[in-house]
Amino acid sequence: MAEGNVPADKFMVDSYLDWSAGEGVPIYEGFGIDMLAIETHPWARFGVNGAIVHVSGRGDAMAIFVLEIPPGGKTIPQKHIFEAAFCVLSGYGNGTMERYNGERHQFEWAVNSVFAPPLNTRYQFFNGSGSQPARIAVSCNLPAVLNLFHNEAFVFDNPGVFPDREAPEKHFKGDGEFIPVRPGKHMWETNFIPDAGSLKLREWSERGQGALHVQLILADGVLHSHISEMQVGTYKKAHRHTPDVHIYILSGEGYSLIWFDGDKDFKRVDWKHGWCFAPEDMMFHQHFNTGTEPVRYIAFTQGSVRYPMTAHMRKVYAKVDRSVKNGGDQIEYADQDPRIHAMYEEELARKGLTAKMNQTASVSA
Repeated sequence: MAEGNVPADKFMVDSYLDWSAGEGVPIYEGFGIDMLAIETHPWARFGVNGAIVHVSGRGDAMAIFVLEIPPGGKTIPQKHIFEAAFCVLSGYGNGTMERYNGERHQFEWAVNSVFAPPLNTRYQFFNGSGSQPARIAVSCNLPAVLNLFHNEAFVFDNPGVFPDREAPEKHFKGDGEFIPVRPGKHMWETNFIPDAGSLKLREWSERGQGALHVQLILADGVLHSHISEMQVGTYKKAHRHTPDVHIYILSGEGYSLIWFDGDKDFKRVDWKHGWCFAPEDMMFHQHFNTGTEPVRYIAFTQGSVRYPMTAHMRKVYAKVDRSVKNGGDQIEYADQDPRIHAMYEEELARKGLTAKMNQTASVSA
């Protein structure tokens, strides 16, 4: 075929973006999104209102759905060949997750519950309130899967089963297995966390003063997740990594500074519970607690610490807490721009609070 005569549907196709545009719900884009504030419209696929969120740093693999279940309502049962992790933003209710033999496991969810059904098994959610809607965020790797196979029926109507992903019954009831590795790599394996805000975390001081952390293995999947916590009056060390990392604020309030190597200034993003953001590819980002309670957040991306999938993700896990001076992607407190600590102290003073950072953090101020 002569140049310039290639059919439009056979050139530079993005099957996922075509699919999302055809779902008939709002699509939101931006660095950070308040998912409790965005407008939702009826989503026929799920039988409830919904929206799609494309954060700036979503990369090629990940997307976010927001489902709003009306008072007393329920979703249409779903199953699919892409992996998904669910985080409850508001409300309460119950749900079912199935095994491959059809056996159903029921569970009760509320704000900050996190769950993941086994790959390609059926699930359904019910709002437990008769007067208030409930919102659930879904981080998933549908873009990667749909662009790989570019066949909707294969993704949403696939008979395949994965018996090696069967989980013990307690994983559906809020229990799990702690797998010790080393600070920053300790794992908690489960399918359901009743309250991610109270899950026990472990110290990871290499990432920041008082920092707590645990890696999650959800439904033995390739989706990575971790929960981190910053103490009152503290902030994390700046670091960078590849895109596709969805960061949800579970509790507390604060802000993040973002910049690329070589930028003269920072950009500031303020956040609180309900916000989600995703740094762009190799963008430095640094998180600050400006409230009176610990800040806890959860992150989702593709390529877990169990199944990193790519050589690049293996490098990310190996050097995320290593100084840039030593070939890593982290900026140590003593090496950070002096404006960063001064800005933090000024922000806390405005609120009548005091920084609780030690001299290592203050040396550059």
